[in-house]
Amino acid sequence: MKKAVVLLSGGLDSATTLFFAKKKKFKPNCLIFDYGQRHKKEINSAKRIAKVAGCEYKLIKFSLPWKGSALLDKSICVPKRLDVQGILESKKIPSTYVPARNIIFLSFAVSYAETIKADSIFIGVNSIDYSGYPDCRPEFFQAYIKSIKLGTKSGVAKRLPKIEAPLINKTKSQIINLGLKLGVPYKLTWSCYLAGKLPCGKCDSCLLRQKGFREAGIEDPLNG
Repeated sequence: MKKAVVLLSGGLDSATTLFFAKKKKFKPNCLIFDYGQRHKKEINSAKRIAKVAGCEYKLIKFSLPWKGSALLDKSICVPKRLDVQGILESKKIPSTYVPARNIIFLSFAVSYAETIKADSIFIGVNSIDYSGYPDCRPEFFQAYIKSIKLGTKSGVAKRLPKIEAPLINKTKSQIINLGLKLGVPYKLTWSCYLAGKLPCGKCDSCLLRQKGFREAGIEDPLNG
């Protein structure tokens, strides 16, 4: 069975990506990151999802003491909006952007993949229904792949693991419909930037999730 490294955050997209990798006959090795984010709820969700999927995981702990994001610095308010249209029309990168986060996460994944000789690295980024983070765009991944071809042993040997972002050009509703076919336990996922008993319903991540379930014509199991 082919090996894969899967970046698992505990959210809707990464959970769908994990089950997609399983469907493609990969043996997933999940990486879950504790990087000093506002709450641990998403980490606990990721652990539960990995367990349900029958996959091994490693929890990677590190800190970004310079912060620079509302997801790291509690003195910066997580922005809330009235509707999802404001997210999709905004030209600004929101304060929830974590500087270079996907570069950091992928670098851990590349190192791990080289070590275990994984065939692929899966990441659940999306560039359609998203908050405008620059490190979720296809052109970022194209540039990143060029850098690791030059900067890794497996790249020099032309055995570089393939970086796969199967959701990058899908809408949230398309992702949800795919996940339902794959048996993704969306009840276990957590998308909200805050850690209440229930999702806040007003942050970017909540609004995009609501849009997805609404357009898919399905009730979000977290509301049940």
